Amino acid sequence: MTKQEILKQAEKVIGEGPYTDTWESLSGYTPPRWYQDAKFGIFIHWGVYSVPAFGNEWYPRNMYKKGTPEFEHHLAVYGGHKQFGYKDFIPLFKGEKFDPRQWARLFREAGARYIMPVAEHHDGFQMYASDLSRWNAAVMGPKRDVLGELKTCAEEEGLVFCVSNHRAEHCWFFNRGREFDSDINDPANEEFYSRQQDGGEEVSHDVYSVPPNPGHCEDWLARACELADKYRPGIVWFDWWIHNTGWKPWLKKFAAYYYNRAAHWGAEVAINYKYNAFVYGSAVLDIERGQLAEISPRFWQTDTAVAKNSWGYTENNEFKKPEDLVCDLVDIVSKNGALLLNVGPRADGTITEEDRERLLAIGRWLTKNGEGIYGSTYWRRSGEGPTRVREGAFTDTDRSPFTSRDFRFTVKRDILYAFVMKFPPDGSIRIPSLGRWSGKTGNGDFDILSVRLLGYDNPLRFSRDQEALSVQVEGRIDTEYPVGLAIQLD
Repeated sequence: MTKQEILKQAEKVIGEGPYTDTWESLSGYTPPRWYQDAKFGIFIHWGVYSVPAFGNEWYPRNMYKKGTPEFEHHLAVYGGHKQFGYKDFIPLFKGEKFDPRQWARLFREAGARYIMPVAEHHDGFQMYASDLSRWNAAVMGPKRDVLGELKTCAEEEGLVFCVSNHRAEHCWFFNRGREFDSDINDPANEEFYSRQQDGGEEVSHDVYSVPPNPGHCEDWLARACELADKYRPGIVWFDWWIHNTGWKPWLKKFAAYYYNRAAHWGAEVAINYKYNAFVYGSAVLDIERGQLAEISPRFWQTDTAVAKNSWGYTENNEFKKPEDLVCDLVDIVSKNGALLLNVGPRADGTITEEDRERLLAIGRWLTKNGEGIYGSTYWRRSGEGPTRVREGAFTDTDRSPFTSRDFRFTVKRDILYAFVMKFPPDGSIRIPSLGRWSGKTGNGDFDILSVRLLGYDNPLRFSRDQEALSVQVEGRIDTEYPVGLAIQLD
């Protein structure tokens, strides 16, 4: 279909309902049950930017920005920007070792319940077969429909297939290259590099208040609708710039289209957004590299990465510890959230050992403790203890170590799960939040029938008074990971 045909179809689908492109209508949306139960997904940043493997996935922008390490690196390694621009990395992006079945198996072994490859990053290169642009992975680079192959293999492994779309940012992503003699100024490359957000001769660097031009918005909507129809993703995730007020009418149109199409498919779907892009309750809030401090009654998500410094593959990625990633997962789930954890494969399609080791470590932990994660919900409080998690985006590396007095709670039917975030060497656990009613805890409405460990067969004893639930675990449990207690309530 052409862009105009897709846009015409979009208006027709929106007109048919059940959702209309108004906040009043879209606020009646309910997040999918499968999504709220899944808790853990895998984000995948794989694209042309993995070829230079320098800096991060913003290399395409920064290589044209004078004074940056990327600019100097590009000159030193690849030469002048007119002779070798970003587009010239595409033939080097071959993905010759890309094995979608192997990826899907790894993600299942990691305990993930959904996966989310990047469909199109800010660079404008589509990782799928598109009718709207020839600059895509099915025609260039790997010459494979990466998304289509991943969808097939993911669903064979029981994973829900989702996509992320970063197209909105493309209209200003390469604008620094217009300031000097680079390949971006060659009219022959305009289809890929696109016009800039103001559509005029002046280069605007005000990406916060200058609105996108209507032509770019139409292109964005057509691509998003094509993506939804071709791959029927369970989630469509959008990056940050859609919170620019100029996007509001277009966001409402896509949401109504996607939700209506899902109703026709008989599927439950979700949209992820950041900041204030969508009206509360019309989609699922996503917090980049950060968390909430307390429970949200509305389901939400954290997206973060295994690497601290980049989403895509680079040769000097700094990796988080697997036990810290598990602590994040537990904390997020206790607050009614889900964790979307990113890996960045190499340009050849292989996943690094560092990524693989951490994913498998999470999977081993979930094999023992998944009972208290999957399908659980939040309790009357998320947890207790002295360690506070800072709220907000880009706080994922600003963490204090958890202590043996830190606990996080989830619940499933009549079982309360208490995760000891740092298991004490002497096996002595004391949880004040679970003491009998004393006018402070308000716990007089349940009794505790039994307590058992998740994933360990060590004997234990428990007692409860007004001050706390006390548990003594016999034998040694030597682990850096949270330890779960399943507490049977009456």
